[in-house]
Amino acid sequence: MAEQGYVIAVVGATGAVGREMLLMLEDMDLPIKEVKLLASARSAGLEVPFRGKDLVVQELSEESFQGVDVALFSAGGARSKEYADAAVKAGAIVVDNSSAFRMEENVPLVVPEVNAHALDDHEGIVANPNCSTIQMMLPLQALEQAAGIERVIVSTYQSASGAGQAGIDELWAQTRSYIEKRPVENKVFAKPLPFDVLPQIGDFEPSGYTTEEEKMFYESRKILGLPELAVSATCARVPVLRGHLESVSVDLKKALSVEEARKAFEAFPGLVVVDDPVNMDYPTAHACVGHRETYVGRIRADHVLPKTLHFWVACDNLWKGAAWNAVQIVESLHERGLLRG
Repeated sequence: MAEQGYVIAVVGATGAVGREMLLMLEDMDLPIKEVKLLASARSAGLEVPFRGKDLVVQELSEESFQGVDVALFSAGGARSKEYADAAVKAGAIVVDNSSAFRMEENVPLVVPEVNAHALDDHEGIVANPNCSTIQMMLPLQALEQAAGIERVIVSTYQSASGAGQAGIDELWAQTRSYIEKRPVENKVFAKPLPFDVLPQIGDFEPSGYTTEEEKMFYESRKILGLPELAVSATCARVPVLRGHLESVSVDLKKALSVEEARKAFEAFPGLVVVDDPVNMDYPTAHACVGHRETYVGRIRADHVLPKTLHFWVACDNLWKGAAWNAVQIVESLHERGLLRG
């Protein structure tokens, strides 16, 4: 590390996740010399506040990465594939928030609380997992350590912000149109979202699963280091602005009581247990927004299967589900001495 700190580039700095990445960087102790904001030509010239200064957004090009130590990419898979190699050749480590490299064998797919050790084998690119996968990894790893896991069934309830700023804007516009009894137009989502639930995120595959559901299957296996793990997901979009929710059922290798599971969750870094059904205290989307932690509640034993547990998970998908996990990866690279100096 240079004496003055690291030079960090944020690609897609004006997008929903890019702006949250800046908030994360602003609030952390990582030594930072300079932050470069990179985006498309239409965003070039915009000013974005950072640590009391206004940073000017620069147009992204292959020459943007000279002198950069870490490049945080959040501009979509096409931009990642086009510019990540240029960043690596310039000497930067790329932390990519898209799906472009997640399943490549030589690219670590990292949730720092679960598998930070995978960073030791990076070859210039580190992948940030899918938002719905990230929040499920923490409780699953807690259970894997406590009892071993054999099968996971998950249903997700994902907010509009999972589709970026365009998703947020479309939900607002559609809701206004619906209330004002005007035609509801949809471009981002497959169907109008207000006052409905859409059991589709991504495109449908020949398997009958969507691309989002397939991500949860393959990414979970890779992150947990369990290549034979049985995972089945149903991913739905709900008319919530921000915050993803999941209902998870896990078949364990050995039985755990609810109290034992609760203790395993409470002891795991980054997890917060909110589980007081008598007082109707459980994780919600609104309550998790603006928090780095992942919240677990509604912890129940199956009525019939002695080794099966059910629980509910909530997370700010723009923070732990994206921006915070990416910045945590940078922090882990620093702590492990993997950033260039």
